[in-house]
Amino acid sequence: MAAAKPTLTDSLSFCLAQLAAAAGEGLGGEKDPATNETPLGRALLALRTRHIKAAGGIERFRARGGLRPLLALLRRAAAAGSAPSQAGPGSAPSAASAASSPAPASGPAPSVPSSAPSPPVRLRKTLDLALSILADCCTEGACRAEVRRLGGILPLVTILQCMKTDSIQNRTARALGNLAMEPESCGDIHCAGAVPLLVESLTACQDSQCLQSVVRALRNLADSPQHRLALAQQGAVRPLAELLATAPDAALTSALVRALLELSRGCSRACAEQLSLGGGLGPLVSLASHPKRVVREGTILILANLCAQGLIRPALGNAGGVEVLVDELRQRRGPNGASPASQQPLVRAVCLLCREAINRARLRDAGGLDLLIGLLRDPRASAWHPRIVAALVGFLYDTGALGRLQALGLVPLLAGQLCGEAGEEEEEGREAASWDFPEERTPERAQAGSFRSLRSWLISEGYAAGPDDISPDWSPEQCPPPEPVEPASPVLTPTSLRAPRTQRTPSRSPAAAIEEPWGREGPALLLLSRFSQAPDPSGALVTGPALYGLLTYVTGAPGPPSPRALRILSRLTCNPACLEAFVRSYGAALLRAWLVLGVAPDDWPAPRARPTLHSRHRELGERLLQNLTVQAESPFGVGALTHLLLSGSPEDRVACALTLPFICRKPALWRRLLLEQGGLRLLLAALTRPAPHPLFLFFAADSLSCLQDLVSPTMSPAVPQAVPMELDSPSPCLYEPLLGPAPVPAPDLHFLLDSGLQLPAQRAASATASPFFRALLSGSFAEAQMDLVPLRGLSPGAAWPILHHLHGCRGCGAALGPVPPPGQPLLGSEAEEALEAAGRFLLPGLEEELEEAVGRIHLGPQGGPESVGEVFRLGRPRLAAHCARWTLGPEQCPRKRGLALVGLVEAAGEEAGPLTEALLAVVMGIELGARVPA
Repeated sequence: MAAAKPTLTDSLSFCLAQLAAAAGEGLGGEKDPATNETPLGRALLALRTRHIKAAGGIERFRARGGLRPLLALLRRAAAAGSAPSQAGPGSAPSAASAASSPAPASGPAPSVPSSAPSPPVRLRKTLDLALSILADCCTEGACRAEVRRLGGILPLVTILQCMKTDSIQNRTARALGNLAMEPESCGDIHCAGAVPLLVESLTACQDSQCLQSVVRALRNLADSPQHRLALAQQGAVRPLAELLATAPDAALTSALVRALLELSRGCSRACAEQLSLGGGLGPLVSLASHPKRVVREGTILILANLCAQGLIRPALGNAGGVEVLVDELRQRRGPNGASPASQQPLVRAVCLLCREAINRARLRDAGGLDLLIGLLRDPRASAWHPRIVAALVGFLYDTGALGRLQALGLVPLLAGQLCGEAGEEEEEGREAASWDFPEERTPERAQAGSFRSLRSWLISEGYAAGPDDISPDWSPEQCPPPEPVEPASPVLTPTSLRAPRTQRTPSRSPAAAIEEPWGREGPALLLLSRFSQAPDPSGALVTGPALYGLLTYVTGAPGPPSPRALRILSRLTCNPACLEAFVRSYGAALLRAWLVLGVAPDDWPAPRARPTLHSRHRELGERLLQNLTVQAESPFGVGALTHLLLSGSPEDRVACALTLPFICRKPALWRRLLLEQGGLRLLLAALTRPAPHPLFLFFAADSLSCLQDLVSPTMSPAVPQAVPMELDSPSPCLYEPLLGPAPVPAPDLHFLLDSGLQLPAQRAASATASPFFRALLSGSFAEAQMDLVPLRGLSPGAAWPILHHLHGCRGCGAALGPVPPPGQPLLGSEAEEALEAAGRFLLPGLEEELEEAVGRIHLGPQGGPESVGEVFRLGRPRLAAHCARWTLGPEQCPRKRGLALVGLVEAAGEEAGPLTEALLAVVMGIELGARVPA
């Protein structure tokens, strides 16, 4: 097959020459009889269909300087279209009139009547081809920059204004849309006045392709908050919403959704108003179930963006938007859901929907509360937790919702917010405020109108008896809401849930002079305070996590904590219904340890760097414990504690026995419960079992110490001295004279140790020291006739105090020799060996002296809590008593006391009997081995 014959239009140079000639001479030209087309028409057609479409064609066209004549041609066309038509439809404008109308690089387009006649056919065809070429070229960044440099934006705006043919409008809008992808060009298009013309095209055009190009151009022009606001203020949103409501074709629907998504970013009031007036809410909610994913997800994001405007949220809820957003967020949080980043706009939207009562009801019915609690439990959503907690404040007066939130476990989550490092809540503008009390549009009447509506609501709901109960100076826009009882206010404005500021209360309230800080913890404290006002808040608030969160906030706040937190704690300790919960959860012990003693759970067993314990913490703790004491010593409290101790579960009985010394001061009560009814033995027996609380042993040591203080005034202690006086002033040594070169008297006996060492001794003195040596040295054994008597299993260090004791030394200091210094183990030491030998040789006096020496070194001023367990491991009853006295001694700090008890429990292991008896004897103030209460 023969190749096609080349034509002149195959040459880019020929086409550019024709384009340059037309740009310089005019848009006309004689027709070619063979093709019935002008040379310019053939050149433009070839440029569009062959040269521009070829690989690298746009770049070659730009490099060969094609954009300049192309734009000149468009300027002539714009001038021709804007000039009054004097000739017939087929006549072309004169070259002179075209040349005399150069377009400036920027500035608004000239105004012409919108009913301008259609351009001539030849001019329209030329414009169609030229605009199509320009639109294709503007898909590349270099061409867009060149067009802007050559001032090509204003001719396009003029053509858009003058040529109302759909095809020309379509191609012009397409070229402007491509140019708008450059931020600089986008600004020039706005300045040139293209937006009103594009908006006009939305209502005038009927062709779907043209509408899509116009919609795309508007979308690209919304590249910044300022431009989006300008588009909304110039009426670009309403026609888009109206088009969406007329059920257009699928392609146009997709374009409209994409444009509205861009325009609704950071949704302005004008955007929300126009979208609502254009009837776009219903179609948007319907499109949320569109089968096409792009349309569906874009629509949902539009609905989420609209929630930023309070004025549209009620209408959005009426249209079904609440259910759509909640369901979508639930799906995205499912097992196969999207990433947390994609959930962020939906979380923000759902939280904003909680600001209106009508939407809160819909959200609650749609399962939104479960969803929000799930988000609060998710550590990946920690950045949103402050926003979610602030949103839940909207349900403060919804009793049903509060019950559901409590059942879902909101209280411990709120407590966690108080002690966590959650991010700050993102501030919302005033336009996101609740629309339950819409502000007046007239500035001078805004505050008065809002206050009137608020006052009417308060009176109708019973929160105020009359208009005089509320000061006109108090405005919900100026302060966060106080609690219902102190005083009540149901208004929860978004501006009240922001950064810390001062709360003002109604001037007629008794608390009018109190200033209450309101920081990021404000919403959580407000909800916790609401829960604490229930008749029986014990199940939710008097628990380990809740108390931990409240105390962490109270003691860890850099400045004075919120008085609301202090009122919550006071309210709980004053509520009789909470007494048993404080006992079961070790709450009273925790209050004393954390506030009075300054030992928090995180400080145990190793202390952490914390601010110095303030006196206000101690005062608060003592006041709260006093509240619990009042409850415990009331008839109701006595019955509750007796029931817990006698009929409760084993864990409850132990907790009750441990707590009683902290909250009972009446001797008849604590004596009956702890001593007569076995509470003390219950507590002591529980020491060696698995700890029911991380601070259990610390609590137990403190409780036993407090009980000892209660017992001491009524009982005379018979406690032996831990360190005998003779050890402080050593007595003369009677054995040393035997060790010199000329011993006096001369030894008549030597003891042979396993090491081969021979130690001198006096037979008579040794025989009278103990029954063992009397039988060994004076009886019928062979050793009675030997001058060198072996002593097996005895090292020199352990034998030294034995030889001193055999010769009458008492308190000469020899007993201190085998005792290692603090920090070294006693088990396996020469001290243990000496004690074992003293028992084997029937030397009770030496045993006591050695035990006192161990106590002097390891339980003296240089000893620490870690030494107590080491001493107890020796298994000596008197040493066990020394350990118990050291542990519960009044001079010990609470932390050392607790650490010592930990060491005692570890040393006792499963053999709890000796430890129990030793502690019981010390607490009761009686000699170990005497009869103690059963």
